[in-house]
Amino acid sequence: MSAAREELKSLLLEKSVRTGEFTLASGKTSDLYVDCRVTTMDCRGARLVGEVGWETIREFLAAKGLEADCLGGMTLGADPVALAVGVESARRQAEDPLQIFTVRKEPKGHGRGKQIEGNFKEGDTVIVVDDVITTGGSTLKAVDAIEREGGKVAFALILVDREEGGREAIEGRGIPVLPLFTRSTLLDDR
Repeated sequence: MSAAREELKSLLLEKSVRTGEFTLASGKTSDLYVDCRVTTMDCRGARLVGEVGWETIREFLAAKGLEADCLGGMTLGADPVALAVGVESARRQAEDPLQIFTVRKEPKGHGRGKQIEGNFKEGDTVIVVDDVITTGGSTLKAVDAIEREGGKVAFALILVDREEGGREAIEGRGIPVLPLFTRSTLLDDR
């Protein structure tokens, strides 16, 4: 594991991961609560998410012979992840860095009525991003919006996969999932 990945893991464990008994957004109970926003909105955490995320994306794109135009996902969890990775792609790759967008929970009720904001256009090849997946529901909601607007989803970059069926749900739609961490890799030495 790279030094940046180790440091990011330590920061996630310190700031974002809690064990106990919790009720999740889905209504299910779990012995694990992960609030990645505390890490992704930390200056050091954002830098590490960008570095580790960009390296993971770069390696996957090269191995699969793919290209991508932009990345983003459902607001609010995906926003700091996408921005950090996009900034790192611009820092490391001066030509054609990944552009960033966000998917609103619902289309705007005024103006152009857009659900996707930022640097996304019809025909773009997209990396969908999420901070945490449990069931995969919010990631798939973002995928639906992207596809409705004419985007092509290449794969999903996930900061933490809770290993509770989300990955299987997303991959069931034909979308590869690249988690930076899973429940198992985060808690392996606890």
